[in-house]
Amino acid sequence: MKIKLETLQHQLDALSAIDKAFPGIDNTSNDPDADYIYANSLIKDRYNDKANIDIKMETGTGKTYVYTRMMYELHQKYGLFKFVIVVPSPSIKEGTRSFITSDYAKQHFSEFYENTRVQLNVINAGDFSSRSRRKGRKNFPAQLTEFVESTRQNTNQIEVLLTNQSMLNSTSMKSDDYDQTLLGGETSPIKSIAATRPIVIIDEPQKFPRNKKFYRDIEAIKPQLIVRFGATFPEITICKGKNKVTKIDYYRGEPQFNLDAVDSFNQGLVKGVDIDYPDISEEQASNLYKVKQVKPKELILTKNGKDYQINVGENLADVDSNFEGNITYDGGTERKLSNELLLAKDMKLIPGTFSVNYQDEIISQALDRHFEAEQENFLRSNSNKNVPKIKTLSLFFIDSISSFRSDNGKKGWLADHFESLLLEKLNKLINKYSKLNGKREKEYYDFLQATIHSLKSEHQKVYAGYFSKDRGSSDKYIQAEVEDILNNKEKLLSFKDKNGNWITRRFLFSMWTLREGWDNPNVFVIAKLRTSGSDINKIQEVGRGLRLPVDENGHRLKQDEWPSRLSFLIGYDERDFAQKLVGEINEDSPIKLNHDKLTEEMINLIVKNQQKTNPEFTSDQLVNNLGELKIIDFSHNFKNDVQIDDKTISGFDALCQLYPEIKNQTTVANDRVRDKNSTSLTKVKLRKDNWKQLQELWGQLSKRQMIKFNSDVNQKAEIIAQKIFDQQNIFVLQQHQIIHNELKVSDGQAFTNETQSDDNNNYLTMKYGKFLKSLTKQTGLSVNLLNNLMIEKIKSLSNDDRYINEKTLANLVRTFNRQFNQEIINSYKYEELNFTASTSIYNAKKQQFIDSISANDLGVYQSDSNSDETYLYERPPLRYDSAEPELEILKRSYDDKVKVFGKLPKRSIKIPRFDNGTTSPDFIFKIENEDGPVYLIIETKAENMRVGDEVIKTVQEKYFNRLKESGVYYQMATSEQQVHDLIKKLEDNDKIN
Repeated sequence: MKIKLETLQHQLDALSAIDKAFPGIDNTSNDPDADYIYANSLIKDRYNDKANIDIKMETGTGKTYVYTRMMYELHQKYGLFKFVIVVPSPSIKEGTRSFITSDYAKQHFSEFYENTRVQLNVINAGDFSSRSRRKGRKNFPAQLTEFVESTRQNTNQIEVLLTNQSMLNSTSMKSDDYDQTLLGGETSPIKSIAATRPIVIIDEPQKFPRNKKFYRDIEAIKPQLIVRFGATFPEITICKGKNKVTKIDYYRGEPQFNLDAVDSFNQGLVKGVDIDYPDISEEQASNLYKVKQVKPKELILTKNGKDYQINVGENLADVDSNFEGNITYDGGTERKLSNELLLAKDMKLIPGTFSVNYQDEIISQALDRHFEAEQENFLRSNSNKNVPKIKTLSLFFIDSISSFRSDNGKKGWLADHFESLLLEKLNKLINKYSKLNGKREKEYYDFLQATIHSLKSEHQKVYAGYFSKDRGSSDKYIQAEVEDILNNKEKLLSFKDKNGNWITRRFLFSMWTLREGWDNPNVFVIAKLRTSGSDINKIQEVGRGLRLPVDENGHRLKQDEWPSRLSFLIGYDERDFAQKLVGEINEDSPIKLNHDKLTEEMINLIVKNQQKTNPEFTSDQLVNNLGELKIIDFSHNFKNDVQIDDKTISGFDALCQLYPEIKNQTTVANDRVRDKNSTSLTKVKLRKDNWKQLQELWGQLSKRQMIKFNSDVNQKAEIIAQKIFDQQNIFVLQQHQIIHNELKVSDGQAFTNETQSDDNNNYLTMKYGKFLKSLTKQTGLSVNLLNNLMIEKIKSLSNDDRYINEKTLANLVRTFNRQFNQEIINSYKYEELNFTASTSIYNAKKQQFIDSISANDLGVYQSDSNSDETYLYERPPLRYDSAEPELEILKRSYDDKVKVFGKLPKRSIKIPRFDNGTTSPDFIFKIENEDGPVYLIIETKAENMRVGDEVIKTVQEKYFNRLKESGVYYQMATSEQQVHDLIKKLEDNDKIN
């Protein structure tokens, strides 16, 4: 499996914001070093905070992708080619290195930036060791030399230096006594980097506050421009009169792009989160010890007014036998227990949560959640036999390495317990699937059997661990585990190797080593078998599992394609985690809701949103409207007894009902984070009498449809290919660039004048076999066809094989795929199969509608509404995904001719798409006119439809047009008024296209 990076809209929006905020190149500078070939061009407002840029993106939304593509953009537009990426830790550095150097990233960016490559130079601590010295000479690391001394002459190469904060702060980087010199004279790494006038990218800016030493290290390399990327930014305290105020430290007072946690969760850009924890008895929960004092040599616990002193090396079980597992106080500067739990004053310890049985309970729950997700992801509801599977991974954070693996490499007690519980659950599943005959079910049965076989082998490959001490281990089996976890992302996401053998590894163990910087999108379960110890960022804790998953073909799935959730299992002592996480998400919103008064921030948010559809809408108009409705008084205070729809509610609630965006954009939606111990999943009950009016139609919609392509598709592909080979400007020459520098003297100053030209004697080419193989792979055309076309084409080019190059290859692939997709969209039809299939709303086996559905299948937002007997669900509240036009359609009153109406849940019809996956429309109306009942199917979209929306429109039109004889009409609508007009037409017996 190869991961396929895709361009996501929010990432393009971030790049657009950077482009808008970029100060530009200073072409008017009189600096004699402006054209210095080892350095970036001069930037306007350089070395000034007003030029610097902040990009705020929540964990899991792809900030590494954005800053990597930003480097390509700045190189393409402005010729900038020296970038320094600074990250907090070696683990984040490894994650960044892995992404930038991955084949899938290189292939993705080559589609947009032809013949441009990133030369990544990574600086590690060992690079400055004595082993880098030759014959007693102290030389610079090769990576540093490559970065500093590369010039603009290589116009297709971007030089990137990647380092972490402690490496940048090291004496090796600051030393000035190297024998070797750089740039003809520099003997200090810091000074030589500064001479390149770099652009610095800071990852995780909260680790680099501007008043601390690590930021001063960044300033020492004299960046012309700094771009910071992070989910959180450092805080600063400023004095306002006699008061001290803490605020977020942004370069320009605010981020130039802000994708906060609320937007990330509500827009489905990250997984939803379910929180689980094992319950314990009231007696156990009340048996609580509080940390009174924690010193390097002693720990004092207190309970019911009595103190208990524990010295270093003494066992907690001496205080209470429920502290199981031979846990001692290690003390020292870190003040921790032997199970790695960091202690702090006032921390609460519950002995029962330290027991082995208690950890077994969390492991058992985690395995249950894993196999629930794995079966869903593997079978994909069997809605489409060809839909790609999704590999499911689980991540366990444990409290000690020895519980997993002893120093001699043998399994610890925790690994033994894990294997025992895993085997028990695998055997139950194998028994279940041995009785099922479906093709996908049989395949899953084989996968489970392979898992058992591997577990029972001498060196199992089902679970793996990675801990900091594993770096450099001589044990080849440990190294294989580490390599799989850290570097073989695509292997972990794959089901089979190149020989067709199952890849069964999917359970990973660590001690927080796999936090920031480690990225695998298919983590569906995280289990904490240890307490955090400190009140760290909750979003960071779940961050390893927030990314949306990829299927076995490497395609990243959006929430509407496959609703993904992360199960997060914790201990009882952290049972308030869900509330803290929700609070942290909401706190991240730039707008703070005031329930007592309408603030300027709230006014601006509403006005900005309203102006999307009504550009003339103003703040005065908003305030006047609210005043006339008696929602606010003259001082903008909310009134307490507002009458809305014959109900008395508060002014704040009335505002939220009239302008739902005020909460939608500032508060995480219900069910995006769920505490599964305290609440059941939100369900919406169906009004069965209303759905029965759709029973006859659903008999047709539940029949499975197969996409059948026209018999001439292959022929059309060949014709398109032949035409492309005859086009002008497809086959081009690709030349090296020559940079000419002329030394000149003006006003007593020497400088170089740089010019660029093609090297007519030096051309870039590819081997024919590699060219043809790549062309076949990327177009799907046969080798014979392409070989024949190539032979004829090269003949027409006087047998000049210099035209066989990467640029020609990219031209052929891009042009063919664009024209072929335009052709194929009209070259298929739907063919009804002889069986029905269940969907999210319909049980095909029983031929009846189900009783209730998940509220999230109708929409992530909710709103109060009057009861309407024709609606398909019990209400209020209404569920919806967008205020315009969805909520407007739902809130409108319809006349008696509309017998039933409602929003269709996700995956309710499952129309196969020609480009893979399925789609479902948004609304259905049953309308009675003179000729009997007719049905109106609506797909709602915003005014500015994207390419993907056009595909949905084409697919759904083709699917529903075949049902016109049954009185089914389909339309895509961008406003509530359009829907109303369509209903009126059908009520009046007018036909619609």
